[in-house]
Amino acid sequence: MNWKLETVVPAPAAEYFSEAFEPLCAAVASFEISDTQFWRIEGYAAEMPAHADLAAAIAITAARAGVPEPEFSCVQLPAVDWITENQRSFQPLRAGRYFIQPSHFDGTVPHGAIGLTLDAGAAFGTGEHATTKSCLLALDWLARRRQFTNPLDLGCGSGVLALAIAATWRRPVLAADIDPRAVAVARENARVNRLTAFTRIQCSNGFSDRAVHRAGPFDLIAANILAKPLITMSRALSRQLSAEGVVILSGLLGTQENAVRNAYRRQGLMLIRRISIDGWHTLIMARRRV
Repeated sequence: MNWKLETVVPAPAAEYFSEAFEPLCAAVASFEISDTQFWRIEGYAAEMPAHADLAAAIAITAARAGVPEPEFSCVQLPAVDWITENQRSFQPLRAGRYFIQPSHFDGTVPHGAIGLTLDAGAAFGTGEHATTKSCLLALDWLARRRQFTNPLDLGCGSGVLALAIAATWRRPVLAADIDPRAVAVARENARVNRLTAFTRIQCSNGFSDRAVHRAGPFDLIAANILAKPLITMSRALSRQLSAEGVVILSGLLGTQENAVRNAYRRQGLMLIRRISIDGWHTLIMARRRV
């Protein structure tokens, strides 16, 4: 990735600009700027995007988000293997009972922890991001309370949540992602962690894939996506949740919680628990108390 795009926007507009960068970039990341109400949006591309396309995307997105049009930069990066550098910087992470380690880690898994090996790469989810970590903490909390027999990881990215579910409950897990690259990465991660027998990973836009749609109802759905698609799919997702089912909703900022929670309340689900890390909220919801 030889070019870096960057802009700084108010927190409520961060999701809009992340989405706007996606068609122009191979990878997009967003970071909260400490002690401010602003977020930095970064995009990485193999080739320099056309200035007219980028300027138009910024202008249209600012209008959609209802914020002033921000300044942006597009700079060429030195010839560095950024994936390798990112992998080297990724250190082991503990989240509840889960210990996420990169493949280059030569230490030992803490006693009593569930060790999972993942490298930072083309698919989202190594546990470093607040949303992934909070989902792992949600799974840890649920594991102390009940069993699950038919779980789904929707928008699985690297597959880390599906692997955590498989390793915890030792039950077959269905995982799905809209991005074929993520599906390939998740399947490889399942192989590396010797959990292929417990995972089935499909390419699907939500529940559109027939195999995903027919596999329900699910008694556990982990959906670490974004606020807008979570709201859009609230009805379809709730219909795929069993009467005793639990859903983990993540990828939403604190300012977006009410909108997401209300969408699922209208489907008969109640908030069971909230986990908040670095301004990101993860909601555990169900029709009955866990």
